[in-house]
Amino acid sequence: MQPRNMSMSGVVDLAAVKAAQEAKAKAEQARAEAARQGGTGAVSPADLVIDVDEAGFEQDVLQRSAEVPVVIDFWAEWCQPCKQLSPVLERLAVEYNGRFLLAKIDVDANQMLMQQFGIQGIPAVFAVVAGQALPLFQGAAGEEQIRQTLDQLVTVAEQRFGLTGLTVDPDAEPGGAVPSAVPVEGPYEAALNAAAQAMDAGDLAGAVRAYRNVLADDPAHPEAKLGLAQAELLQRVQDMDPQRVRKEAAERPADTDAQIAAADLDLVGGHVEDAFGRLIETVQRTAGDDRDAVRRRLLELFEVVGPDDPRVVGARRALARALF
Repeated sequence: MQPRNMSMSGVVDLAAVKAAQEAKAKAEQARAEAARQGGTGAVSPADLVIDVDEAGFEQDVLQRSAEVPVVIDFWAEWCQPCKQLSPVLERLAVEYNGRFLLAKIDVDANQMLMQQFGIQGIPAVFAVVAGQALPLFQGAAGEEQIRQTLDQLVTVAEQRFGLTGLTVDPDAEPGGAVPSAVPVEGPYEAALNAAAQAMDAGDLAGAVRAYRNVLADDPAHPEAKLGLAQAELLQRVQDMDPQRVRKEAAERPADTDAQIAAADLDLVGGHVEDAFGRLIETVQRTAGDDRDAVRRRLLELFEVVGPDDPRVVGARRALARALF
Protein backbone atom coordinates (compact mmCIF):
# COMPACT_ATOMS: atom_id res chain seq x y z
CA MET A 1 0.00 0.00 0.00
CA GLN A 2 1.36 3.42 -0.93
CA PRO A 3 1.71 6.06 1.77
CA ARG A 4 -1.01 8.68 1.80
CA ASN A 5 -0.46 12.21 3.06
CA MET A 6 -3.24 13.81 5.08
CA SER A 7 -3.54 17.58 5.41
CA MET A 8 -3.41 19.10 8.88
CA SER A 9 -5.76 21.92 7.93
CA GLY A 10 -9.27 20.72 7.19
CA VAL A 11 -12.57 22.54 7.15
CA VAL A 12 -13.61 24.83 9.97
CA ASP A 13 -15.17 22.70 12.68
CA LEU A 14 -16.64 24.97 15.33
CA ALA A 15 -16.44 22.18 17.91
CA ALA A 16 -12.75 21.90 17.06
CA VAL A 17 -12.35 25.65 17.54
CA LYS A 18 -13.81 25.29 21.01
CA ALA A 19 -11.52 22.33 21.74
CA ALA A 20 -8.56 24.42 20.61
CA GLN A 21 -9.51 27.20 23.03
CA GLU A 22 -9.87 24.76 25.92
CA ALA A 23 -6.65 22.88 25.13
CA LYS A 24 -4.67 26.10 24.79
CA ALA A 25 -6.02 27.39 28.10
CA LYS A 26 -5.25 24.10 29.89
CA ALA A 27 -1.73 23.99 28.47
CA GLU A 28 -1.03 27.57 29.57
CA GLN A 29 -2.49 26.96 33.03
CA ALA A 30 -0.49 23.77 33.51
CA ARG A 31 2.74 25.53 32.53
CA ALA A 32 1.97 28.44 34.86
CA GLU A 33 1.25 26.12 37.78
CA ALA A 34 4.42 24.09 37.15
CA ALA A 35 6.45 27.30 37.12
CA ARG A 36 4.76 28.53 40.30
CA GLN A 37 5.63 25.28 42.08
CA GLY A 38 9.20 25.45 40.82
CA GLY A 39 8.87 22.21 38.85
CA THR A 40 9.64 21.48 35.21
CA GLY A 41 7.54 18.40 34.56
CA ALA A 42 10.54 16.96 32.73
CA VAL A 43 10.52 13.46 31.27
CA SER A 44 13.35 11.23 30.23
CA PRO A 45 13.97 10.39 26.53
CA ALA A 46 12.70 6.87 27.28
CA ASP A 47 9.31 8.32 28.24
CA LEU A 48 8.79 9.71 24.72
CA VAL A 49 7.88 6.27 23.35
CA ILE A 50 5.17 4.34 25.17
CA ASP A 51 3.17 1.17 24.62
CA VAL A 52 -0.58 1.77 24.87
CA ASP A 53 -3.50 -0.64 25.17
CA GLU A 54 -7.27 -0.21 25.28
CA ALA A 55 -7.35 0.08 29.06
CA GLY A 56 -4.84 2.92 29.14
CA PHE A 57 -5.87 4.71 25.94
CA GLU A 58 -7.92 7.43 27.61
CA GLN A 59 -5.23 8.39 30.10
CA ASP A 60 -2.13 7.76 27.98
CA VAL A 61 -3.42 9.23 24.71
CA LEU A 62 -6.57 11.32 25.10
CA GLN A 63 -5.59 13.07 28.33
CA ARG A 64 -1.94 13.50 27.32
CA SER A 65 -3.04 15.01 23.99
CA ALA A 66 -4.13 18.12 25.90
CA GLU A 67 -0.44 18.84 26.68
CA VAL A 68 1.47 17.31 23.76
CA PRO A 69 0.62 15.93 20.29
CA VAL A 70 0.40 12.14 20.52
CA VAL A 71 1.45 10.22 17.40
CA ILE A 72 0.00 6.70 17.27
CA ASP A 73 1.86 3.89 15.51
CA PHE A 74 -0.52 1.00 14.79
CA TRP A 75 1.64 -2.09 14.24
CA ALA A 76 1.77 -5.88 14.55
CA GLU A 77 4.58 -8.38 15.04
CA TRP A 78 3.86 -10.10 11.70
CA CYS A 79 3.87 -6.82 9.72
CA GLN A 80 7.18 -6.45 7.87
CA PRO A 81 6.65 -2.78 6.82
CA CYS A 82 5.93 -2.02 10.49
CA LYS A 83 9.39 -3.30 11.38
CA GLN A 84 10.85 -0.74 8.98
CA LEU A 85 8.64 2.18 10.03
CA SER A 86 8.51 1.80 13.82
CA PRO A 87 12.26 2.26 14.48
CA VAL A 88 12.21 5.44 12.39
CA LEU A 89 9.29 6.86 14.40
CA GLU A 90 10.97 5.90 17.68
CA ARG A 91 14.22 7.59 16.67
CA LEU A 92 12.39 10.73 15.54
CA ALA A 93 10.41 10.88 18.78
CA VAL A 94 13.70 11.21 20.66
CA GLU A 95 15.18 13.56 18.05
CA TYR A 96 12.17 15.90 18.21
CA ASN A 97 12.92 16.18 21.93
CA GLY A 98 9.41 16.19 23.36
CA ARG A 99 7.56 18.03 20.60
CA PHE A 100 5.43 14.90 20.24
CA LEU A 101 4.82 11.69 22.16
CA LEU A 102 4.87 8.35 20.30
CA ALA A 103 2.24 5.79 21.37
CA LYS A 104 2.65 2.27 19.95
CA ILE A 105 -0.48 0.12 19.67
CA ASP A 106 -0.34 -3.58 18.80
CA VAL A 107 -3.44 -4.12 16.66
CA ASP A 108 -3.59 -7.85 17.38
CA ALA A 109 -4.02 -7.14 21.08
CA ASN A 110 -6.22 -4.05 20.63
CA GLN A 111 -8.76 -4.84 17.91
CA MET A 112 -11.33 -2.40 19.30
CA LEU A 113 -8.97 0.56 18.89
CA MET A 114 -8.17 -0.54 15.35
CA GLN A 115 -11.89 -0.58 14.53
CA GLN A 116 -12.55 2.77 16.20
CA PHE A 117 -9.90 4.43 14.04
CA GLY A 118 -11.26 2.72 10.91
CA ILE A 119 -7.91 1.19 10.02
CA GLN A 120 -7.95 -1.03 6.93
CA GLY A 121 -4.25 -1.91 6.86
CA ILE A 122 -1.01 -1.42 8.75
CA PRO A 123 1.28 0.28 9.37
CA ALA A 124 -1.04 3.21 9.98
CA VAL A 125 -0.06 6.40 11.76
CA PHE A 126 -2.48 8.82 13.39
CA ALA A 127 -2.10 11.81 15.69
CA VAL A 128 -4.34 12.93 18.52
CA VAL A 129 -4.28 16.64 19.38
CA ALA A 130 -6.55 18.01 22.11
CA GLY A 131 -8.63 14.85 21.86
CA GLN A 132 -9.05 15.07 18.09
CA ALA A 133 -7.78 12.29 15.82
CA LEU A 134 -5.90 13.21 12.65
CA PRO A 135 -4.84 10.59 10.07
CA LEU A 136 -1.23 11.19 9.09
CA PHE A 137 -0.24 8.44 6.64
CA GLN A 138 -0.67 4.77 5.91
CA GLY A 139 1.98 2.41 4.62
CA ALA A 140 5.76 2.40 4.85
CA ALA A 141 6.55 6.09 4.34
CA GLY A 142 10.03 7.43 3.73
CA GLU A 143 11.83 9.41 6.42
CA GLU A 144 11.64 12.69 4.49
CA GLN A 145 7.87 12.40 4.17
CA ILE A 146 7.56 11.48 7.84
CA ARG A 147 9.60 14.51 8.88
CA GLN A 148 7.49 16.84 6.74
CA THR A 149 4.30 15.43 8.25
CA LEU A 150 5.64 15.68 11.82
CA ASP A 151 6.84 19.25 11.23
CA GLN A 152 3.36 20.19 10.04
CA LEU A 153 1.78 18.44 13.03
CA VAL A 154 3.87 20.13 15.70
CA THR A 155 3.38 23.53 14.03
CA VAL A 156 -0.40 23.15 14.02
CA ALA A 157 -0.38 21.84 17.59
CA GLU A 158 1.57 24.86 18.79
CA GLN A 159 -0.16 27.58 16.76
CA ARG A 160 -3.76 26.42 17.09
CA PHE A 161 -3.72 24.60 20.42
CA GLY A 162 -0.81 26.16 22.31
CA LEU A 163 0.84 22.74 22.78
CA THR A 164 4.58 23.32 22.96
CA GLY A 165 5.42 19.76 23.93
CA LEU A 166 7.19 18.11 26.84
CA THR A 167 10.37 19.18 28.62
CA VAL A 168 12.99 16.46 28.24
CA ASP A 169 15.77 15.96 30.76
CA PRO A 170 18.34 13.36 29.63
CA ASP A 171 19.24 12.78 33.29
CA ALA A 172 15.66 12.16 34.41
CA GLU A 173 14.67 8.68 35.48
CA PRO A 174 12.23 6.93 33.09
CA GLY A 175 8.68 7.17 34.34
CA GLY A 176 9.57 10.10 36.56
CA ALA A 177 7.44 12.75 34.87
CA VAL A 178 5.68 15.24 37.10
CA PRO A 179 1.89 14.71 36.99
CA SER A 180 -0.17 17.27 35.12
CA ALA A 181 -0.65 20.35 37.22
CA VAL A 182 -4.03 21.40 38.52
CA PRO A 183 -5.23 24.27 36.35
CA VAL A 184 -5.03 27.72 37.87
CA GLU A 185 -8.01 29.95 37.31
CA GLY A 186 -7.19 33.21 35.56
CA PRO A 187 -8.91 36.54 36.19
CA TYR A 188 -11.58 35.87 33.54
CA GLU A 189 -12.03 32.15 34.11
CA ALA A 190 -15.54 32.48 35.57
CA ALA A 191 -16.75 34.65 32.66
CA LEU A 192 -15.19 32.34 30.06
CA ASN A 193 -16.71 29.28 31.73
CA ALA A 194 -20.10 31.02 31.75
CA ALA A 195 -19.72 31.77 28.03
CA ALA A 196 -18.81 28.15 27.26
CA GLN A 197 -21.77 26.87 29.27
CA ALA A 198 -24.09 29.26 27.46
CA MET A 199 -22.77 28.01 24.11
CA ASP A 200 -23.34 24.39 25.14
CA ALA A 201 -26.89 25.26 26.19
CA GLY A 202 -27.62 27.04 22.91
CA ASP A 203 -27.85 30.42 24.63
CA LEU A 204 -25.87 32.28 22.01
CA ALA A 205 -26.96 35.71 23.22
CA GLY A 206 -25.72 34.86 26.71
CA ALA A 207 -22.40 33.66 25.31
CA VAL A 208 -21.99 36.87 23.33
CA ARG A 209 -22.63 38.96 26.44
CA ALA A 210 -20.14 36.95 28.51
CA TYR A 211 -17.37 37.23 25.90
CA ARG A 212 -18.03 40.95 25.48
CA ASN A 213 -17.73 41.43 29.24
CA VAL A 214 -14.24 39.97 29.11
CA LEU A 215 -13.26 42.06 26.10
CA ALA A 216 -14.54 45.22 27.79
CA ASP A 217 -11.73 44.77 30.35
CA ASP A 218 -9.17 43.13 28.07
CA PRO A 219 -9.84 43.98 24.39
CA ALA A 220 -7.00 41.76 23.15
CA HIS A 221 -7.95 38.61 25.12
CA PRO A 222 -7.44 35.86 22.47
CA GLU A 223 -9.88 33.29 23.85
CA ALA A 224 -12.64 35.85 24.27
CA LYS A 225 -12.07 37.29 20.78
CA LEU A 226 -12.26 33.83 19.21
CA GLY A 227 -15.26 32.82 21.30
CA LEU A 228 -17.14 36.02 20.47
CA ALA A 229 -16.52 35.60 16.73
CA GLN A 230 -17.75 32.01 16.91
CA ALA A 231 -20.85 32.85 18.96
CA GLU A 232 -21.82 35.78 16.75
CA LEU A 233 -21.42 33.65 13.62
CA LEU A 234 -23.69 30.93 15.01
CA GLN A 235 -26.16 33.58 16.15
CA ARG A 236 -26.34 35.04 12.64
CA VAL A 237 -26.99 31.73 10.88
CA GLN A 238 -29.28 30.00 13.36
CA ASP A 239 -32.52 31.30 11.80
CA MET A 240 -31.38 31.39 8.17
CA ASP A 241 -33.10 29.44 5.41
CA PRO A 242 -30.03 28.11 3.56
CA GLN A 243 -31.84 27.53 0.27
CA ARG A 244 -33.29 31.02 0.22
CA VAL A 245 -29.98 32.65 1.21
CA ARG A 246 -28.03 30.83 -1.50
CA LYS A 247 -30.71 31.55 -4.12
CA GLU A 248 -30.63 35.27 -3.34
CA ALA A 249 -26.84 35.33 -3.42
CA ALA A 250 -26.79 33.63 -6.83
CA GLU A 251 -29.46 35.92 -8.28
CA ARG A 252 -28.06 39.18 -6.81
CA PRO A 253 -24.24 39.12 -6.99
CA ALA A 254 -24.09 42.88 -6.33
CA ASP A 255 -26.23 42.65 -3.16
CA THR A 256 -23.73 42.93 -0.31
CA ASP A 257 -26.16 41.70 2.35
CA ALA A 258 -26.93 38.59 0.29
CA GLN A 259 -23.24 37.84 -0.24
CA ILE A 260 -22.39 38.39 3.43
CA ALA A 261 -25.17 36.03 4.55
CA ALA A 262 -24.06 33.36 2.06
CA ALA A 263 -20.45 33.70 3.23
CA ASP A 264 -21.55 33.03 6.82
CA LEU A 265 -23.28 29.85 5.67
CA ASP A 266 -20.23 28.87 3.64
CA LEU A 267 -18.00 29.13 6.70
CA VAL A 268 -20.32 27.23 9.04
CA GLY A 269 -20.53 24.51 6.39
CA GLY A 270 -16.74 24.24 6.29
CA HIS A 271 -16.31 25.92 2.88
CA VAL A 272 -13.67 28.33 4.12
CA GLU A 273 -12.11 29.32 0.82
CA ASP A 274 -15.56 29.78 -0.76
CA ALA A 275 -16.55 32.15 2.04
CA PHE A 276 -13.37 34.18 1.75
CA GLY A 277 -13.44 34.22 -2.06
CA ARG A 278 -17.08 35.34 -2.14
CA LEU A 279 -16.40 38.34 0.09
CA ILE A 280 -13.16 39.32 -1.64
CA GLU A 281 -14.96 39.32 -5.00
CA THR A 282 -17.70 41.46 -3.44
CA VAL A 283 -15.09 43.92 -2.15
CA GLN A 284 -13.74 44.21 -5.69
CA ARG A 285 -17.10 45.22 -7.18
CA THR A 286 -18.37 47.52 -4.42
CA ALA A 287 -17.41 50.89 -2.95
CA GLY A 288 -18.09 53.12 0.02
CA ASP A 289 -20.12 51.83 2.94
CA ASP A 290 -21.01 48.57 1.15
CA ARG A 291 -17.36 47.75 0.61
CA ASP A 292 -16.52 48.57 4.21
CA ALA A 293 -19.32 46.33 5.50
CA VAL A 294 -18.00 43.40 3.47
CA ARG A 295 -14.44 44.06 4.62
CA ARG A 296 -15.50 44.10 8.29
CA ARG A 297 -17.37 40.80 7.94
CA LEU A 298 -14.36 39.21 6.26
CA LEU A 299 -12.16 40.28 9.16
CA GLU A 300 -14.68 38.75 11.58
CA LEU A 301 -14.53 35.45 9.71
CA PHE A 302 -10.74 35.58 9.87
CA GLU A 303 -11.11 35.61 13.68
CA VAL A 304 -13.22 32.44 13.57
CA VAL A 305 -10.70 30.51 11.47
CA GLY A 306 -7.60 31.85 13.24
CA PRO A 307 -4.84 34.22 12.14
CA ASP A 308 -2.25 31.49 11.60
CA ASP A 309 -4.39 29.40 9.25
CA PRO A 310 -2.79 29.48 5.75
CA ARG A 311 -6.20 30.17 4.21
CA VAL A 312 -6.47 33.33 6.31
CA VAL A 313 -2.94 34.39 5.40
CA GLY A 314 -3.71 33.98 1.70
CA ALA A 315 -7.07 35.72 1.97
CA ARG A 316 -5.50 38.69 3.77
CA ARG A 317 -3.11 39.17 0.86
CA ALA A 318 -5.99 38.89 -1.63
CA LEU A 319 -8.03 41.42 0.39
CA ALA A 320 -5.11 43.86 0.37
CA ARG A 321 -4.87 43.58 -3.41
CA ALA A 322 -8.62 44.12 -3.75
CA LEU A 323 -8.56 47.22 -1.57
CA PHE A 324 -5.43 48.84 -2.91
